[in-house]
Amino acid sequence: MQILKKIAFWRMIIVLLTGSASLSAQTPVAVEYQLKAAFLFNFTKFVEWPADVYSSDQDPFVIGILGGNPFGSFLEDVAAGEKVNGHPLVISYFKNTNEIKRCQILFINKTGQYNVSDILSDLKGKSVLTVGDTPDFLKLGGMVRFFINASNKVQLQLNPDIAKTVRLQISSKLLRLTEIYTQK
Repeated sequence: MQILKKIAFWRMIIVLLTGSASLSAQTPVAVEYQLKAAFLFNFTKFVEWPADVYSSDQDPFVIGILGGNPFGSFLEDVAAGEKVNGHPLVISYFKNTNEIKRCQILFINKTGQYNVSDILSDLKGKSVLTVGDTPDFLKLGGMVRFFINASNKVQLQLNPDIAKTVRLQISSKLLRLTEIYTQK
């Protein structure tokens, strides 16, 4: 069963990387969030965090979800048994930023009743890859934004300047897949 899950996951990654992951009007929203979950998982392979984000070798690598869980069990299924640079991969759910003690990737759910600007301000200076899907996410200081393009495909926008300020190194492979955002 674990092998079949991994094969299905990697097939989805191939679809994502070839740019053929489109969403039809009849496709449930769950598919959109399965694609976004696959991206979140793969950020662990294309972003490098500074060593001081861990206080010990046993600390987990945490993908956090702020607000409701739009991914169902898909993200947890993909993360099960995985490691990031020797650290176990863990999915954590947060209701507010006060609950976040340690997190390397934070997805801020657009359905939450949050002030995104305040959340990003609370995380300022921390080596947390912030990911969202609200239209003004990058303008407010977020790092990665998911959006649906005119061809109905999940796409990425990235603000590498913000990532650099918190010592995150973005792989050129990831940069090639994204639309680069520059503050105007």
